[in-house]
Amino acid sequence: MLNYVWLALLALGIGTALVTDISDQSRDKYRNGEKFPVEVILSESLDTSRTKTYDAQFQIDKTDFHRLYSERVDSAIVLPAKVTFNPEKRSASFVLTIPGSAPGVLQKTARAAGDENDVTGTLSFRTFNGTSLQADVVFESVSFLKLKDITNAALDYAGTAVNIAIGLIGIMALWLGVMKVAEDAGLIALIAKWLKPVMKKLFPDVPPDHPAMGSMIMNISANMLGLGNAATPFGLKAMEELDKLNPDKGTATNSMVTFLAINTAGLTLIPATAIAVRAAAGSSDPAIIIGTSIFGAGCATIAGITAAKVLEKFPVSGGFTNWFRRSLKGILIFLSIILLIVLVGITGIGTLLAGALQFIKPEYFKRFIEILSIVAIPALIIFFIGYGAIKKVRVYEQFVEGAKEGFNIAVRIIPYLVAMLMAIGIFRAGGAMDWLIYILKPFTDLIGMPAEALPMALMRPLSGSGSLGIMTEIIKVHGPDSFIGIMVSTFFGSTETTFYVLAVYFGAINIKNTRHALPAGLIADIAGILAAVFIVRMLFGH
Repeated sequence: MLNYVWLALLALGIGTALVTDISDQSRDKYRNGEKFPVEVILSESLDTSRTKTYDAQFQIDKTDFHRLYSERVDSAIVLPAKVTFNPEKRSASFVLTIPGSAPGVLQKTARAAGDENDVTGTLSFRTFNGTSLQADVVFESVSFLKLKDITNAALDYAGTAVNIAIGLIGIMALWLGVMKVAEDAGLIALIAKWLKPVMKKLFPDVPPDHPAMGSMIMNISANMLGLGNAATPFGLKAMEELDKLNPDKGTATNSMVTFLAINTAGLTLIPATAIAVRAAAGSSDPAIIIGTSIFGAGCATIAGITAAKVLEKFPVSGGFTNWFRRSLKGILIFLSIILLIVLVGITGIGTLLAGALQFIKPEYFKRFIEILSIVAIPALIIFFIGYGAIKKVRVYEQFVEGAKEGFNIAVRIIPYLVAMLMAIGIFRAGGAMDWLIYILKPFTDLIGMPAEALPMALMRPLSGSGSLGIMTEIIKVHGPDSFIGIMVSTFFGSTETTFYVLAVYFGAINIKNTRHALPAGLIADIAGILAAVFIVRMLFGH
């Protein structure tokens, strides 16, 4: 199914960009070639005897600006510039600096040239008096801005994907080395034995004493403690072990899908990143989202596991379209059950749970998890290596063997990361995200989600850095302790980057047929978002 999603991201991103650019060109949105009057204030008197570059300021009257671009501003626009005059031709070229507070059309014009905040152009001056000149300005031409954005996004995200994979090499080598020692010492099998009743229910196809069990347990535990860097190597090792049990190489098994459904639900006891952003923004209680995030992620986990278990009863064969047609009835029944569960939770059980959460002391819980998170990694390394030494394992040699495996896995995921992140970048840069927000706005109004929070909800499954940027921007605009600020922070703590997780984990073992992994992950995301909206509205109102 990732094949269809990948093609859809590319088609929607490029198609939206083409439609937008053609529309802008037909309307002459950027007024290419048109002159408009400005006043230029030089840092020193104009020397009419020679060509010279001056520091200057452009002052654009708000009425003239609105007449040209149909964009209203409250006062005259003042912009710094470098102006090079040719007195003989009574003309000049300039490089104009566009700040972040400038009108949107000027920022887009600057972006068209490749630089973030520079606009070039020419001016012809009509009159001048010392340091003040009256001139007519023509900005550089702007065309196919969205397609240029797509090109830049594709290249940037491809580079980002490689950087992510390279950054994983050291972490992968460390943790898979430690895991190799623990595995040879029998510790992983011992941990799996303790959790055998729960794991057997979730993963009936995996033998209780198989190494995959221990790796999955370590991955889930690390995720719950917020140890993202430690969780990924454990997860990749788990997928590699699960693939050893896979009779149909290249096709995801039920256990793989269930495991990734738990991962994409993002159940974490403390959303450290969201709390840090809130604290940096000056929140009076940055940790207030702990309870709401656990509630949202808990609902996402339950929905993800349920979806994985139900959808595995409808195996994909004969292509996605045929499977969807055959399984449509079952899918509709399943979605109806999920909707019923959500409604029951909102009207009954959810109310009781929300009331209970009001008695939790976030600061105590936060402090406990912070301490646990700090000591967890050193304690795991010491305990695992020490246990191996006690059991007479040749710890150094086994660590090195595991580390080699970690390096190979990190390199293997690069093509999958490049493909997925490039498609996401094109989808965003092309403007398809904005169209999707417009389409979904009536639904979000119905469930009480503010329109300002919708971009965060849509971006979270696609990109971790993208959703972090959106969350930071919303918190900056509305405040960390506002209703919207708390809601987007809870979104971040209640869901995970589904597309990234699937690309990395399946890419590590060359899985082409992901079966129902993506629907299960997206159902978990939707449940997490809906639960977050519900709990935040109940506790903080709006």
